[in-house]
Amino acid sequence: MFKFLKPSPDATNLVPKDKIPSVYRRKQTGVILATCFTYLAYYIIRLIFTTEQKPVMKEYGFNIGQIGLILSTFGIGYGVAKLFMGGLSDKSNTRVFLAFGLYLSCIFNAFLAFTKNFYLILFLMLLISITQAMGAPACQREISLWFAKKHRGVVFAVWASAHNAGAFACVACIQIATFLFSGSLPAVFLTASVVSAIIATIMLLINSERPEVAGLPNMAVYSGHVELDENGNSTAQELSNKTFWQILYQDILCNKVVWAVTLTSMSIYIVRYGIMSWIPSYLPTKGFSVDWAKWLVGIFELSAVPGVIILGGISDLLKGRRSLVCLICVICLIICLITYFTSTSHAVIVAVLFIMGSLIYAPLSLVGLMVNEAVPNYAVGLSTGFMGFFQYVFGETAATALIGQLVNHFGWGASSVTIYVAAGAAFLLLVYLVFKERHILRMEAKVNAADYAKENNGEKAQN
Repeated sequence: MFKFLKPSPDATNLVPKDKIPSVYRRKQTGVILATCFTYLAYYIIRLIFTTEQKPVMKEYGFNIGQIGLILSTFGIGYGVAKLFMGGLSDKSNTRVFLAFGLYLSCIFNAFLAFTKNFYLILFLMLLISITQAMGAPACQREISLWFAKKHRGVVFAVWASAHNAGAFACVACIQIATFLFSGSLPAVFLTASVVSAIIATIMLLINSERPEVAGLPNMAVYSGHVELDENGNSTAQELSNKTFWQILYQDILCNKVVWAVTLTSMSIYIVRYGIMSWIPSYLPTKGFSVDWAKWLVGIFELSAVPGVIILGGISDLLKGRRSLVCLICVICLIICLITYFTSTSHAVIVAVLFIMGSLIYAPLSLVGLMVNEAVPNYAVGLSTGFMGFFQYVFGETAATALIGQLVNHFGWGASSVTIYVAAGAAFLLLVYLVFKERHILRMEAKVNAADYAKENNGEKAQN
């Protein structure tokens, strides 16, 4: 039934050697455009119900508790599904897998336009969460397959900023639908689905699956750079006959780097949502107006885009020292957090929020890349899903449900303590990862130097 999702075989007609660089560049351009814009469209669907929750409550008669249940169902469903969809993406044609997930999301989102039944909407949001989980693993797998380690930081950062652009695109879709259809709520859901489906179709046409399918050498061969895991094994293998459970156990659960990166990511997620989710409620206690506090959520999100791309580029310039960049960010973040929670100056608080956007989202972007680089290429999707499971099921839940309960019983001081603890945990984990990363990079340098020497000796012998 789903044969169209099976990975394509390697091409029999290979690209001539003199044309490989130009074909590679053209395919890479298509991949980065396709992953960025397709993921942007994923975010349009993901955020449309959240953004329209006030009109939904007014028109459908839902209360805030029902809205909260719908949103929490999405979050938990997304986190759990991401684990399994990540593993499935490794076994699939990622080009088709990415578009197929978005098409399904569009269909389920469109159904929201035709019902006001709470339980049916709850079920549809669960289905949307499952199909949404197909996006990130497929995108991250394609980036890992098509871009060398020395360029991957900035490429990954550009892709990661697509969710910020997706939030803007979601609002744009709402405004267009509201203008064209006189504020019709069903029209908003349908417009978002149509726009996202069009994007999915266009991006499917320009996307590529794997270099070998296009008659090109894989990235390890093309770049001439061998990448290793913590045990010194090459990560270049793209497909494997291992089962989902074998990959999960052997390449994920038994990988210390994956665990350290995942727990770092979960800790930073607590900081992210602990700040962002509570800005509208916390800042009024500092004297901000409710409307101004809402705008600051957008400032917090959008301010991250240039910083994330710059810091991703810096990690490339440092020859893949992702954890070192993350550690510096977290140290600066802790200073900003102390300022944010203790300052009474509105100007200082706004400035700190602006800075914290980059200091939070840059590590989140880079840890997503670090977990992919810690495993073989045939396990990239599953590593993304594994980390996503901890991010959403534990990280986001702790930052929203747990902090909400703590604040309700102990006041806002409990919120700051929780966030300080999470930031401290991220700091300690990153110190470990800095040393681990340096060890892996030294092993890679030694292997690549040996390979380079062999090639030179071979050329001299031929001459």
